[in-house]
Amino acid sequence: MLPCNPSRRTLLGMLAAAVVARPALAQSPHQPVHLFVPFTAGTGPDLLARILSEELRQRWNQAVIVENKPGASGNIGTQAAARAEPDGNTLLVTVNTFVMNASLYRSIPYDPETSFVPIAEIATGVLALVVHPSLNVATFAEFVAAARAKPGAINYASPGRGTPQHLAMELLKLTAQIDLTHIPYAGSAGAVKDLAGGHVPAMFLPVHTALPLAASGDIRILAVGSEARAHQAPEVPTLAELGVAGFDVDLWYAVLAPAATPKDIVARYNAAFNEILAEPNVRTLLDRQGLVAQGGPPERLAALIAKDRARWAKVVNDAGISAE
Repeated sequence: MLPCNPSRRTLLGMLAAAVVARPALAQSPHQPVHLFVPFTAGTGPDLLARILSEELRQRWNQAVIVENKPGASGNIGTQAAARAEPDGNTLLVTVNTFVMNASLYRSIPYDPETSFVPIAEIATGVLALVVHPSLNVATFAEFVAAARAKPGAINYASPGRGTPQHLAMELLKLTAQIDLTHIPYAGSAGAVKDLAGGHVPAMFLPVHTALPLAASGDIRILAVGSEARAHQAPEVPTLAELGVAGFDVDLWYAVLAPAATPKDIVARYNAAFNEILAEPNVRTLLDRQGLVAQGGPPERLAALIAKDRARWAKVVNDAGISAE
């Protein structure tokens, strides 16, 4: 699942407001840059790709094209990016499902660490543990007690098997030692609708999606899964604060290039993306979508990929999860 689904008109309006003209930098105008997004339009990676594409176009006076290549939990578009020429004209904009898939599928058409060169982490989004009021729990402690009283009786929704929301709940099951039953949906819209309607009582949601539903009384937010409290909901405790040791899950988004892309090209993109993410108007635009701008050197993203690959491989193995 991705944190937002704005209309095309709304998205274009936000982009127009966020971008101001800047002097062009030296960049070959002969070939456009292609940003491959392995998910549908309106998803988190798509939103970020369109922000980055417009900013790069303004800076480099060069065509930057977003290409959506959805399917197979992101594997189709990711494979296409991995097979592209490593000349700097094709990049991948993706979410951390990119790493999780390596453990969920017996075989995937890329390797998260060897098929790509990391460029930069772009943004993160906080996940919140929420319940429907009909579950009659008001705190995380009460949620755990209810789950332990009737193992497997509480259902939880996710946008599909292997999504960050699914694996976050499976990690919670392992660390809190509770038994819940997974109800996978084909995307987030149906899952959120059934959650708000009380047809399924629990779920991990992006915090900016959860807040208006909580304000209307459709759900209750019990905790957030991030290391620190969400600035959008500073009153909501983290699961770590509530005694779930070492629990830290979120959505993270990144840009990568095909393996063997020259270091000078990677460095140039990294510098450009860090400049873009430092822009106050871009940070404000991301904040409205429940995202926090990140940035940093390629090495930071490489370390994140390696760490998450090992961590989610253990969760998938311990929980006996498969996407197939």
